[in-house]
Amino acid sequence: MDTMINSLIEQSKAILQDNLVGIYLHGSAVMGCFHPAKSDIDLIIVVKDSMSDTVKRVYMDMVVEWNAMGPAKGIEMSVVKQSVCKPFVYPTPFELHFSIAHLDWYRNDPDDYITKMQGEDKDLAAHFTIINHRGKCLYGASIEEIFADVPVPDYVDSIWNDIADAEEEIADNPMYLILNLARVLAYLKDGLVLSKKEGGEWALDNIPETYHGFVKNALREYADGGDVSYDTNLARNYAGYMLEQIVCIRVREGI
Repeated sequence: MDTMINSLIEQSKAILQDNLVGIYLHGSAVMGCFHPAKSDIDLIIVVKDSMSDTVKRVYMDMVVEWNAMGPAKGIEMSVVKQSVCKPFVYPTPFELHFSIAHLDWYRNDPDDYITKMQGEDKDLAAHFTIINHRGKCLYGASIEEIFADVPVPDYVDSIWNDIADAEEEIADNPMYLILNLARVLAYLKDGLVLSKKEGGEWALDNIPETYHGFVKNALREYADGGDVSYDTNLARNYAGYMLEQIVCIRVREGI
């Protein structure tokens, strides 16, 4: 992975030139739970000024080529302007975004992709928070110099968007939501910025024992990717319990 990341850094420098401020790693790769078979590499690219469509096209071609050499889930990256990082802007504007979910769109109609793949992304509040707490500067200006602290209400709104419909969605994506609900509650209760793995481990010490086997199954699936079956009714009960705890804290704290 180091060789590929170094290649991306050098190519980013060549393409973006003086516009490149820094490249920052977040997600599982900095939180001790990266698995090549099922993790992606999460990056934030910070630039000084807007990118032209021509530069975006060259950069995306490089990212797609690099993505093919990466881990199973590839690369997820957003390009943002320095001016939205400090002071922090929410919802956060972005210049360009890519993940494996958008690969076919870019391959089939790159001009359309370049024109439309920009706007605002609430998820960036969560990504910036991870960078501030656990991230790594791969190139350029330091994290402290570039990123302001994300206000608590903005971070909470960002992570809430990811789990708000968990009762309806957990049957389709149980492992992700079981662990994500846990790390959201860990932040609201104890101020902890955790990985999904750490969130599950926190839950085993902080939620009713009724759900412990359920969380252990999710941790096992996350660790080794093996087949795990989940009781759908229990999954929905778990999601309902966790959402109730989360909402109660948000109401009490006014966030």
